[in-house]
Amino acid sequence: MLDGMFAFILLDTRDKSFIAARDAIGITPLYLGWGHDGSTWFASEMKALSDDCERFIAFPPGHIYSSKQGGLRRWYNPPWFSEDIPSTPYDPILLRETFERAVVKRLMTDVPFGVLLSGGLDSSLVASVVNRYLAESETARQWGSQLHTFCIGLKGSPDLKAAKEVADYLGTRHHELYFTVQEGIDALEEVIYHIETYDVTTIRASTPMFLMSRKIKALGVKMVLSGEGSDEIFGGYLYFHKAPNKKELHEETCQKIKALHLYDCLRANKSTAAWGVEARVPFLDKEFINVAMSIDPEWKMIRPDLGRIEKWVLRNAFDDDKNPYLPKHILYRQKEQFSDGVGYSWIDGLKDHANKQVTDATMMAANFIYPENTPTTKEGYLYRTIFEKFFPKNSAKATVPGGPSVACSTAKAVEWDASWSKNLDPSGRAALGVHAAAYDGAVDTTKNGPL
Repeated sequence: MLDGMFAFILLDTRDKSFIAARDAIGITPLYLGWGHDGSTWFASEMKALSDDCERFIAFPPGHIYSSKQGGLRRWYNPPWFSEDIPSTPYDPILLRETFERAVVKRLMTDVPFGVLLSGGLDSSLVASVVNRYLAESETARQWGSQLHTFCIGLKGSPDLKAAKEVADYLGTRHHELYFTVQEGIDALEEVIYHIETYDVTTIRASTPMFLMSRKIKALGVKMVLSGEGSDEIFGGYLYFHKAPNKKELHEETCQKIKALHLYDCLRANKSTAAWGVEARVPFLDKEFINVAMSIDPEWKMIRPDLGRIEKWVLRNAFDDDKNPYLPKHILYRQKEQFSDGVGYSWIDGLKDHANKQVTDATMMAANFIYPENTPTTKEGYLYRTIFEKFFPKNSAKATVPGGPSVACSTAKAVEWDASWSKNLDPSGRAALGVHAAAYDGAVDTTKNGPL
């Protein structure tokens, strides 16, 4: 029955026994380690364990650890976890009402708050629902009924333009924040230290989020709502256009949700918590996930012949002509990954920077220097060297997943299109033939340049 986002340890002072647990999806970070003397350690950051523990792991989401039983066991066992194909008919009203409850539940706060608004579907829906219910909430009596929204990007970026339009439509007090490619590059070491990963797409997206959180904190805001989780639940990433059937689509969404604690949840929590800001994610509400993952995945299949783009089931649920939540073109805006939407030149700038820092000769020796999870690009190699400067232990390296990926896919989904194996980049623009601003041609993953 546990709900919400949490990581806790309960100690029984009578016999010194204890239990520790982590929330269902892994929104809140937690690590588990073991010392040379047999002691057991817990921490919300890996860096707190690296000096004192011989081995440590990311505490698995939805698990509980008991000192009496001496091990981990899963407490969260939802129907979708087995990855069996569901058959419940699509009910747009149920989906919409469940999401609205998830958002309202997260409006309980005694601190100033806002919404991270990229102008994409997910964050825009969060902002729209908050805006509808804020005036009648207890929170409004304390902090006022005008919602604060925040967006960051390079000047002229897709997100800034779309977010401004949504904010104007909703009537929020909008804060448009800017950064430059050089400011992002200068922050890389600090970002990697805080987010504790060398995963390329996580670092690309964490850097602007980290810079934005610093500015949000300076404004006195201490809690934000964000749109993470929707793409995993509904198959929203652009590579889902190539899903061959509903079975593989559903299995991929299940795998993506199970791995959220290593990617988007890690980014959302640590990028904001580095500045003392709390991020809440209504799409990862337990009840909402159960409703969304029980839908027959045939409804989530991308069907241009039927007018269904990615996340159509979610878009359609909020497509209300009588009382619209969002402008139509925002409701049906193509998916932009956060690291792309802040400005396409951000990723291009990171690649150019890595090309200057890492030589071809270095890349030739990458598999000898890093035999496990070997970096395949100069950008990945750069992040790995920074990571290992802060976290040199083997246990630290092992907390970061690896394997080929295109547009944030799992390794299995790369098989959906033969051309993707030549274009292994986590950017949404790597979804050749799908993204409106896709990369021209394949990419040499060793040199980050065109073949």
